[in-house]
Amino acid sequence: MELWRVLSFLIIITASGQGIAHEWLPTYPKLTMSHVPGVYRTQMRLFNSRKEINYYKVTVHDGDMDPVPFALTANQFALNTIQVGYMKQKKIDIYIRDADKDRAVYICSKSRPLADSQTKTMLYSRICSKIK
Repeated sequence: MELWRVLSFLIIITASGQGIAHEWLPTYPKLTMSHVPGVYRTQMRLFNSRKEINYYKVTVHDGDMDPVPFALTANQFALNTIQVGYMKQKKIDIYIRDADKDRAVYICSKSRPLADSQTKTMLYSRICSKIK
C-alpha cells in the first residue's frame, strides 16, 4: 500500500510539471511613483519555461476583472504582447496613471501561442499578481 502512494505521488508531480508555462513575479507588486509626475510604476519578471510559447500578453484589471489602462516600456511588442524565448526571462516595467491607480487590482500575463504553431497547443496559461 505504501509503494502505491509513493508511485501515485511521483506520477502526479511528473504530470503536473507539463502544465507549467511561465512564472510571473512578484506575486504582490507595489506601485511606486515613476520619474513622470502622476504616473506610477512597478516592475514584473516573466520567465518562460515552454518551448512552444514565445509570446505573452500583459493586462491590468480592476477587482471585477475589467481592463484598466496602462503602458509598458517603449521597447515592448505591439498590443501589450511581449516576446520571451524558451528558458529566458524578461523584466517588464508597467506604468499606471494616478487616476487609475486605485482601480488597478491585478496585473496578469497570458500565454499567446502563434496561429501557425506546429504543435497547435490548446494550453493557455494566465497568471495574475495582486497589487498591494
